[in-house]
Amino acid sequence: MALVDVLIPTYRRKTGLAVVLTSLLGQTFRDFDVIVADQTPADEAYLDSPEIATLVRALEWHGHRVELHRGRPRRGLAEQRQFLLERSRAPYVHYLDDDVLLDPPVLERMLRVLQAEGCGFVGCPATGLEYLADERPHQQHIELWEGPVQPEPFAPDAVPWERHAVNNAANPLHLERRLCPRGETVRYKVAWVGGANVLFDRAKLLDVGGFAWWPRLPAEHAGEEVVVQFLLIRKYGGCALLPSGTYHLGMPTTVGDRSRNAVELFAQLIAEYEVHPARPPAPLPPTARPVPLSTRGG
Repeated sequence: MALVDVLIPTYRRKTGLAVVLTSLLGQTFRDFDVIVADQTPADEAYLDSPEIATLVRALEWHGHRVELHRGRPRRGLAEQRQFLLERSRAPYVHYLDDDVLLDPPVLERMLRVLQAEGCGFVGCPATGLEYLADERPHQQHIELWEGPVQPEPFAPDAVPWERHAVNNAANPLHLERRLCPRGETVRYKVAWVGGANVLFDRAKLLDVGGFAWWPRLPAEHAGEEVVVQFLLIRKYGGCALLPSGTYHLGMPTTVGDRSRNAVELFAQLIAEYEVHPARPPAPLPPTARPVPLSTRGG
């Protein structure tokens, strides 16, 4: 069993999937397997195309087990993510969307932080390189974690929505240039970090229900990754990282109708899964305090 299972939901994005799989081939961290679940209609299916088949063989040649699930019924992303989660066995699960490009050290950096912090998840926002010239200082208020990542007991009517602005457009790249001049790793607070590139502690994700509540939503919905991150932040804490090293490919959305949002289930899921903040750890004596991660190299 690998240390990390990379979980990739895909739908009508052969080029995007090829880019993601190529990014995995280049990762400096190597102890991972890959599970892909495809909801593309049979007459448009691409998992057996020469491009994807070659990348799968290359990953297998390098020692990664690759599991492909073809022709799955389209029941929405929450169901797709739960399906992938139920097939994982690794201690950590890395959800990757089928429309991102990753820098080589991304997974290694994310895993190092998640293991050091013991929180529920670590994410890297998918940035838009087409926005590099679009500097947005009014959206770049970033709340850094100065000490260990801790649970934050969000209430359904008191979510810090404004935190998400820092992940818009190319804001993470502009902030990285300022905060990580020598490749330092910076952890910051989020309401959620999106679903494109997030590494979870699998046991903690299962403890807050995973995505098992998917039948309560229609196939066309949004926000499934948002509500899960709310629950994990509330009970175990979570953070995002700079450098992000994650680039959005700018492909059109495959979710046309976003009128139903999983966030509407937040209060109900808190009660059902008893998602209350964990007791904070006892403070370490001064001689045992870890070096703040923001001062370490990337």
